[in-house]
Amino acid sequence: MSFVLLLLHEAAAIEVPQDPKILQELKQPPTIVKQSVKDYIVDPRDNIIIECEAKGNPVPTFSWRRNGKFFNIGKDPRVTMRKRSGTLEIGFRSGGRPEDYEGEYQCFATNDHGVALSNKILLRVSKAPLWPKEVLEPVVVTEGTPLVLACNPPPGLPPPFTFWMNSAMIPIPQDKRVSMGLNGDLYFSNVLIKDAHTDYCCNARFLFTHTIQQKNPFTLKVLTSRKVAESTPIFLSPSGTESSKMVLRDEQLLLECIAAGLPTPTIKWFKKGGDLPAKKVKFDNYNKTLKIINVSEEDAGEYVCMANTHLGIIRHSIFVQVKAAPYWLDKPTNLVLAPEENGRLVCRANGNPKPIIEWMINGQPIENTPLIPIRPQVLGDTIIFRSVQMGSSAVYQCNASNQHGYLLANAFVSVLDMLPRMLGPKNQLIKVIVNNRTFLDCPFFGSPLPDLRWFKNGQGSGLDGGHYRVYINGTLEIKRTRAEDEGTYTCVANSMLGKAENQVRLEVKEPTRIVQVPEHQSAVRGSLVHFDCKVKSDPSLPITVAWTKDDKPLSLGWRLRKDGESLLIPNVNEGDEGTYTCTVTSEIDQDSASARLTVLEEASLNPSSALPPDRPDPPVELDLSDPTARSVRLTWIPENDHRSPVTEFLVQFEENRWEPGRWQNLSTYPGELNSVILQLAPYANYQFRVIAINAVGQSQPSRPSPRYLSNGAAPDAIPRGLRGWGTKKDNMEITWEPLLNLERNGPNLHYSVWWRRKDLGEGWSNVTTVESKHVIHNTETYMPYEIKVQARNEFGKGPESNVAVGYSGEDKPTDAPADLRVSKVDSTKANLHWTPVDMSSVQGEFKEYRLYYWRESSLVLGLVVSKEKKTKGFYSIVAEPSGILSDLVPFSKYKMFLVVANNVFEGPPSNTVDITTKEGVPDVPQFFSINRRTFDTVHLEWDKPLEPNGILIGYQLKYQTVNGSRVGRPQLETFTPNVTVFNVHMPNRSTRYNFYLSALTQVGSGKVYALESPQFANEAYIDQVDIATQGWFIGLMCAIALIILILLIVCFIKRSRGGKYPVRDKKDLPLDPVDQKDQDGSFDYPGLESSDEDNKPLQGSQTSLDGNVKESDDSLVDYGEGGDGQFNEDGSFIGQYTVKKDKDETEGNESSEATSPVNAIYSLA
Repeated sequence: MSFVLLLLHEAAAIEVPQDPKILQELKQPPTIVKQSVKDYIVDPRDNIIIECEAKGNPVPTFSWRRNGKFFNIGKDPRVTMRKRSGTLEIGFRSGGRPEDYEGEYQCFATNDHGVALSNKILLRVSKAPLWPKEVLEPVVVTEGTPLVLACNPPPGLPPPFTFWMNSAMIPIPQDKRVSMGLNGDLYFSNVLIKDAHTDYCCNARFLFTHTIQQKNPFTLKVLTSRKVAESTPIFLSPSGTESSKMVLRDEQLLLECIAAGLPTPTIKWFKKGGDLPAKKVKFDNYNKTLKIINVSEEDAGEYVCMANTHLGIIRHSIFVQVKAAPYWLDKPTNLVLAPEENGRLVCRANGNPKPIIEWMINGQPIENTPLIPIRPQVLGDTIIFRSVQMGSSAVYQCNASNQHGYLLANAFVSVLDMLPRMLGPKNQLIKVIVNNRTFLDCPFFGSPLPDLRWFKNGQGSGLDGGHYRVYINGTLEIKRTRAEDEGTYTCVANSMLGKAENQVRLEVKEPTRIVQVPEHQSAVRGSLVHFDCKVKSDPSLPITVAWTKDDKPLSLGWRLRKDGESLLIPNVNEGDEGTYTCTVTSEIDQDSASARLTVLEEASLNPSSALPPDRPDPPVELDLSDPTARSVRLTWIPENDHRSPVTEFLVQFEENRWEPGRWQNLSTYPGELNSVILQLAPYANYQFRVIAINAVGQSQPSRPSPRYLSNGAAPDAIPRGLRGWGTKKDNMEITWEPLLNLERNGPNLHYSVWWRRKDLGEGWSNVTTVESKHVIHNTETYMPYEIKVQARNEFGKGPESNVAVGYSGEDKPTDAPADLRVSKVDSTKANLHWTPVDMSSVQGEFKEYRLYYWRESSLVLGLVVSKEKKTKGFYSIVAEPSGILSDLVPFSKYKMFLVVANNVFEGPPSNTVDITTKEGVPDVPQFFSINRRTFDTVHLEWDKPLEPNGILIGYQLKYQTVNGSRVGRPQLETFTPNVTVFNVHMPNRSTRYNFYLSALTQVGSGKVYALESPQFANEAYIDQVDIATQGWFIGLMCAIALIILILLIVCFIKRSRGGKYPVRDKKDLPLDPVDQKDQDGSFDYPGLESSDEDNKPLQGSQTSLDGNVKESDDSLVDYGEGGDGQFNEDGSFIGQYTVKKDKDETEGNESSEATSPVNAIYSLA
């Protein structure tokens, strides 16, 4: 048993533990535990019972007031009070009228320590008056016109339930055209011939008397016409274009629109400025009635019903106001204090209009009570008690009321002094396992609340800190128990009235472990199986070893027997196959291990090793058992592992309530298990399947198990992402992430949201919603709120979230920073100073002072600048804020002003300040390029900077030679502002330079533009004319021409060997071994003779137009090297060859020789 401390602002109140001995000694003021409802309607045929039950010590006595005056029960023989109770019973067997006892009753429960009050119970007797007699004339209407048959039931208590029937007690059919309104009247949007009846009867059923009264029937006559004219819609109820409705919070809102017209109009509903709350709205009576249950403030607004036909549309606006009878924000609770302690009672209620809070003591107004030892201080809805004394116990009543109702709460203040005492058993012995987390309980109580300390072995200072932790209820936690923690622990409770102590003996034991686990076995039928189970445990702890098969106790006897801690199974048969589990148990812990036995035929013991291992077969015969609230046992039978042992099983689940058809991984288990406990989420309809896994891979999934519907439960999860922020200046939107489907744990998930102003210490406001957000309206601008959220379902409440802090919406800051000024300005920076705003005027979270500045102009003549506004933020909350504005452009005029900003808005601007920046160094030149004109000169070009930042006085060029990592001595050139070109002489054609160009003002040189020369990869500055005049280029071209000439000569020689040689005119003359020469010494080559055809190309082969190659005249065939050519015995040709010089042949060969490379050489010759 333990107790809880409740923290208050002033003091800690005591919650008395429910210990019978303490409760017997405890003196307490009365507490009302049962009473009748405030508005109490009774059946006149029964006795009247007005309940009032209370508890207290001593037992309270009871008295009553009726209509504000003492009700003397003893003088009225019909009234009795039950024993040890305040319940009144009024009987009428001896006569009397129940109506004589109507009135307002209030019960008072009194003992020596105070007086508790019941609510004021308004007693009324149910009434079922008769329908007034009346003669109803027949109702005559024309077909197609609207009609209302009035019901006007007699006013009963409570009001009767009305309905329409005919004389045969058959309900009048109702539909879109004919329906009953909320007031009981029967409405016809348009009358048809079939509506003509003589027995339209309105009936009133009275709930208490269970009687039905019937009004005289209406007779309806319908006049027909040859043609029924259509009519535009009009409203029968309500009338006009707008109306209003007031409803109380948490009650039911009913809005009605009934329209007439022909054809029958269709009714639709809208809400201006937002959507209808879909989960709260219900449409009844063929869409004519809009119903909202549990109305809240956010349901107020303008509702529009629209009636439409093809002839037109009409609208009616209903302005709904939501008022509220008082409801609790912080209901006062009983307060137990020790002498000289402080405390408080808080009574906070809300309503619309805001309720008035009144305090009473023992049923009397607090200002009229006689003197008590120390009078409490009343501060509106709070009573403060300081240094209470014995004898000042009393019952305090808080009454919160407005025009719509009232709340009455009793809360006693009991001043208690009680010696410290221990509530738990004395001198406990606790045994724990080493390295485990351990809790030693020491429940205690006393008033005033004692201080508790723990000691070990009666020595040293109190234990708290390190691996010890003392909880507020007296429990000592040892975070990780060690052998040296063994010993006697003493808890001592001390107060000013005395002390009490108790002892706990702690023994630290070694864990019980199975050190040699049984292994999976495959045994031939008829053989002996031995399962090992070697155990190591603490010598001082007795242990028991038990074996189970397939999670069922194993019957040991003449065949199955234990050998020490091991199990022997002789003469194995098929019935022995299964999973065997060894469980070793001590008085404080246990351990278990399992192994599977497979029984084989003899031929199966040594399967063929030629087969490769494969994936296992899927498990079979999935079974569910041992269901609990959050778990179920899944058992399966493994199948063939195909020569590769199963290493693990994967269990998957599918639930069809939230995500039907989707299989998800649940958990994996070792391969030796085939029965596991699955941890489940509540309120889910599960089925499971198992996949076996070996070294080769996964099996196919097993067939699904039977479905298992887990029990529902209250939510376990806390909604995440709780946040409060304002979307408007007068609201705060509280949002959170909805629970996941498997976190719902039950149906009808909704959320309870609490909020309260953080800075006022007020009670919590709360609302329940099915959405994942709630908007609080009519808040003050940017106020901190403490918020928390809790998920609930039909099974109960989940844990509350931690309290987060949110803020209501922000508004525009009202004040502007004052006296913006500049103290120091250079070329690029300015120092700013201003007078801060009052932080309350920011009307939101202070984000920054935001400076708006822009460049008005440049002092450089003719330079056009951009006047785009820029901003810079300064976060400063000091009394004299300042900041530095940098990145300004030199030699320019700027304007600027300052505003204060929150997260959403900016405030009004400060005064505008003009500044002028000083001259600075120039920006980099716009471009810088290198052109190489000759081999010894580099031509440089550049342009002025885009931002001179002052008066440009010239340019500065530095350059130096570069040879790898070595650089030469820098050279410097300066130029006037109008010079933008320069030629650099290069003494060596291979010399490379680095160039550095910068512009100059009076302040100095600006940014440097650096280049390297030459840049052959991307610059084409070689002049082709200059190269052609260089000696190396001419020599290269001559060498190339010589090589080409040599190649042509070689080709000519090759050609010459295959030409037509001159032969003797006489066939019988042999060819000379050497070609003959002409008289001038030249060789006789065909085509080279001096003739008119000398300038024509030599004869050769050409490609014909059809792509074939013509055989040339000097083909090798002609020489006997192919074809039919033959030689004589002496090697001479058979036949005579001569050079043909007729013009036709020569001309025929001209075109064929035109493309010959050899001919080209001859032409040159």
